[in-house]
Amino acid sequence: MHYKNLLSLIFLLLISGITFSQKRPMNHDDFDTWNRLRGEQIAANGKYVLYHLKPGKGDVTLKIAETGGKEIASFSRSESARFTWDSKYVIFTIKPALDSLNDLKRKKVKEKKLPKDSLGIYNLQTKTLWKIPRVKNVKVPEKWSSHIAYKLEEKRIEKDTTKHSNDSTKVKKPKKKKEKKVSKENGYHLVVRNLEDGTQDTLKYVLDYLFAEKGKALLYHTTGIDSVLLPGVYYYDVTEKSTVPMTRSKGKYKQLALSEDGKQVAFLSDLDTTKALVRNVELRYWKPGMDSARVKANNDVGEKPDGWVVNKHGNLYFSDNGSRLFFGTSPPPVVKDTTLLPEEIVNVEIWNYQDSRLHTQQNVELEDDQKRSYTAVMNTSTNAIHQLGLNTLPEVRLADDGNADHAMGISNLPYQKYISWEGWPRHNDFYYINVNSGEHKLVAQDVRGNGNISASGKYLYWYNAVDSTWYTYNHQSGKTNPVSSRIPTSMANELNDNPNLPSSYGIAGWTVDDTYILIYDRYDIWQVDPENNAAPVNLTKGRTNRTRFRYLDLDLENRAIDYKKILLSAFNETTREEGYYELRSGKNLKSLVYSKHRYSRPVKAENADVVFFNKQHHELFPDMLTSNLTFKKITRISEANPQQKDLLFGSVEVYKWTSLDGIELEGLLYKPENFDPARKYPMITYFYERNSHQLNRHWGAVPIRSIINPTFYASRGYVVFVPDIVYRTGYPGESCYNAVIPGVTQLISEGFVDKDNIGVQGHSWGGYQIAYLVTKTNIFAAAEAGAPVSNMISAYGGIRWWTGLSRMFQYEHTQSRIGGTLWEYPLRYIENSPIFFVDKIQTPLLLMHNDADGHVPWYQGIEFYVSLRRLNKPSWMLNYNEEPHWPTKWQNIRDFNIRMQQFFDHYLKDEPMPKWMGEGVPAIQKGIDKGYEYMRE
Repeated sequence: MHYKNLLSLIFLLLISGITFSQKRPMNHDDFDTWNRLRGEQIAANGKYVLYHLKPGKGDVTLKIAETGGKEIASFSRSESARFTWDSKYVIFTIKPALDSLNDLKRKKVKEKKLPKDSLGIYNLQTKTLWKIPRVKNVKVPEKWSSHIAYKLEEKRIEKDTTKHSNDSTKVKKPKKKKEKKVSKENGYHLVVRNLEDGTQDTLKYVLDYLFAEKGKALLYHTTGIDSVLLPGVYYYDVTEKSTVPMTRSKGKYKQLALSEDGKQVAFLSDLDTTKALVRNVELRYWKPGMDSARVKANNDVGEKPDGWVVNKHGNLYFSDNGSRLFFGTSPPPVVKDTTLLPEEIVNVEIWNYQDSRLHTQQNVELEDDQKRSYTAVMNTSTNAIHQLGLNTLPEVRLADDGNADHAMGISNLPYQKYISWEGWPRHNDFYYINVNSGEHKLVAQDVRGNGNISASGKYLYWYNAVDSTWYTYNHQSGKTNPVSSRIPTSMANELNDNPNLPSSYGIAGWTVDDTYILIYDRYDIWQVDPENNAAPVNLTKGRTNRTRFRYLDLDLENRAIDYKKILLSAFNETTREEGYYELRSGKNLKSLVYSKHRYSRPVKAENADVVFFNKQHHELFPDMLTSNLTFKKITRISEANPQQKDLLFGSVEVYKWTSLDGIELEGLLYKPENFDPARKYPMITYFYERNSHQLNRHWGAVPIRSIINPTFYASRGYVVFVPDIVYRTGYPGESCYNAVIPGVTQLISEGFVDKDNIGVQGHSWGGYQIAYLVTKTNIFAAAEAGAPVSNMISAYGGIRWWTGLSRMFQYEHTQSRIGGTLWEYPLRYIENSPIFFVDKIQTPLLLMHNDADGHVPWYQGIEFYVSLRRLNKPSWMLNYNEEPHWPTKWQNIRDFNIRMQQFFDHYLKDEPMPKWMGEGVPAIQKGIDKGYEYMRE
């Protein structure tokens, strides 16, 4: 080869290498391929982990690895994986390829003809995979292994369409009896498979089934097939492969239940073949020695309030030790007059000022009201039944997983009306309940806060927001103690700036035998004597350096904290460092790992001191990590997004300034990669309330359903400013202005922000604040406001349609922060309502408000938009039909992010205007023409 040609080739190769190594800005196609980790698990023996990689668009991939880091297997189109209890197998669902499935749907193939899921069984010892086609669902025992059970879909048999000539010499075969069809109504065939030897039993026409948690037993309901297998409920001994009939009658069976050891059975039956509107639901119970399940309660049997019935919707379950069976009862349901014709029924709601709940709330909760049940209990040794819950005492909280003789009753019924204008914390009455007798005793009345029962059941406890105090009640002595009264720091949220009673910081839990209750303040964990005799002890002493400590429960089945050695999380409010600490015997606090990252809650293997967790910062994706409990050697398991190395990510830092109210504030400042302070950058400001604690959050290439992704915009050359806001009651809009605007102007003064190209974006409460700001300042060249309240007067009298609640409480006591009624402070409502100052707006506005928004009524967006339109202000509104407070469907989330970027790029980067902004998209073209293309000059 010629020498000059050789040099040219080398030069080209070098240039190519440089080109390929350069990072690029993120785009919307990156959203489709960016993986999120889902369904992470660790095997009980601590030797294996699994996780799923879920891209924005496409098939899920299952990964299985050793906790030491070696990948064992990878399966595409595989979801819902779990380990068996013995850590020998991974059970998962194999889905049809998404692209192929969508192609068939486009061809209008009927659902029953679409390809079905398969079952994957992966042997971790032999590294072999079994695939079982047409599996509808699968269940895996929680605390024992060797078997699984799965339902099979109907096997489709293609019809023989070939024609056959008549042959008179052939003898006609007798017609075979048509087999009952497998279906949702008739049930599906259930296979109980032995994973060790591959043998299996098939139980036919099964509607419902479940395994015992620890005992090798299975309970199932079948519609039957013949005289050998009659309809009913059957107990299947997995080891013996034997079946015991619980009941053999055609009927409706609900709430199958097995005791933890699998030796007791309960279920509800309705064998009445008439069309009676009030059903005679029966509670049936079985244990070894009985020939079948016997009726223990129905409309006529069992101790219940007069006229009450067994409720088919009530939860049916055994206490952990099997000594008690809990079920639901209720007054008989309200029934309609079936003699009335539809045209004779008067459909009217009568709104009475004395109603405890608005009709809108009643309508939302109608199904819950119709199904409402009240806890009752049966002693499985004596068969004695006692009613614990009542229609005046709807909530019962048990202790020690139902093993304890004591419970707590909670009722907010006398105070439900207050919710409309007070919101939270709710008023409650607390009761002590004797589980063995059903006796109730009122122990605290009209408490502004919630309560519970201690781990072993010795105490009731609650927080009262009125005096910011934790209380305990000893049901043996009958004494109530203000146990936090001797703690020198506040139990209430120190940062609360709502015109409301502040909430508590909660508790870590109770120690063994209810010796101590561990209570949180802003920073620390306090060891508190529930009898209030011994002085409280600060276990962590984090307040001195603004470090917040919280308990990490590594064994969720532990009812009590044994703090001979416990794991804590730590977060420093000043440096934003996080990590894990170890606390031994309530005295020795030791740092295990601590850094400028955001750490997740670790998940421990059931039978080994191995955990998985993740850590992240702005540029570090939260991949799956494993470690022992010293955290000295941390192993990275996953690499979810290797493509990140090719993307521009930028940087983030804490930014400080002083508000117009003289308050020192902090926020986050995202800068483009290779930031040059001598350049002028466009900037977008986003805010809600406080966000600076999210310094170490990794955003990734994902579309956010309602707000900007700061990393995405920094990748594309924007500076992004996320300020914290502190509020004054009565002046939420002005508080926002006083916090945000000086931060923006200080950034402008630093020289790297283009003062003519600054945008602002926010959603819901953030959307309201933006709507307010643009009526007071022209500093922003473009603004996007999602689901904004524009008129506090009409919103005050509106409804939160998702819950049916009145919106009054938001303005009087919570987020909207007016601090009183419309009649007390009419000017505050007007001054804080952007609708009254629309004529002052000069900023182009993009709104998003969806017609199924259950949080902020979408007529708030309409009021704002039509006012802007009336004044010919540049404005657009996106309404994703039948979507709630934000888009939830992938295509809509992606669409919103595209349109928002085009909007900001046009006004802040002088990019061309897209067609949807310039010409619009009329209703006749909705769903056909997206209008993304840019218009010609």
